[in-house]
Amino acid sequence: MTATSARRIARVRPLSPAAGDEYFFVANDAADFGSAAGKAWTVTPSPFPGSAANAGSLPRGGWEAGATVEEASFTFLAPCVPANVLGMAHNTGAAGRGLPPQAFHKAATSVVGPGDAVELRAGVGRVEPEAELTLVIGSRARGLTPGNAMGAVLGYTIGNDVSARNLQESDELWISAKSQDTFTPVGPWIVTDLNSDDLAIGIKHNGRDLEAASSADLGWKVEEILTYLTSFMTLHPGDLVLTGFPAECAPIAPGDTVTCHIAGIGELTNPVVSAA
Repeated sequence: MTATSARRIARVRPLSPAAGDEYFFVANDAADFGSAAGKAWTVTPSPFPGSAANAGSLPRGGWEAGATVEEASFTFLAPCVPANVLGMAHNTGAAGRGLPPQAFHKAATSVVGPGDAVELRAGVGRVEPEAELTLVIGSRARGLTPGNAMGAVLGYTIGNDVSARNLQESDELWISAKSQDTFTPVGPWIVTDLNSDDLAIGIKHNGRDLEAASSADLGWKVEEILTYLTSFMTLHPGDLVLTGFPAECAPIAPGDTVTCHIAGIGELTNPVVSAA
């Protein structure tokens, strides 16, 4: 995976010695994500100033700011701890512009990271993944305009808006359909300085590529979404905004593997299991 003049920022947990909920932020400026340079990361201060939930752990040997850590020495977590996770309803194409913009809320507790399992409860019905270009908010924002909205965005990541379709039909607010535990995989990192106008978006389901689309197909664009959301609420550092899914999806079941991919960012892969 190659991106031009973009920085990647990730939230990671060292593999050794294991230390409970310890995590650090790391950054990488290599253009070729798969190169040797792309796998050597630099420990960095939290990119979310003022966010206690994203402060990071206290430095320890080999994990001080400025230290170099190899990708093999840690595991990727969800790239931030959000206070708010928001998605856009009916933003699957140009037809969505015929309706007023409308957001829905996903519980922050539904967020999991790369490689974490999506858990399906017995009787939940049809469940589908949605690969979505996801905005990571970097600063407190209210009353944004299309002209200044991007100043509040730290960067972009991949979000999987897992959705229980039968529950969407019975729950007008979509809370039970969208906010179940593990229903928002996010990651594997944040990419800054990325032109989001025309990025290929798609899903690989059990190794089979479903029909892809582009961020250009979204009815409501990034600046418009942020202007709308901050007209009635304040966004905070670490908040996530899923922008919509214009591509093909398919029902998932325990035993499946879902990979969401977005050009310029990479891939987010999660297994699907039965909930305990």
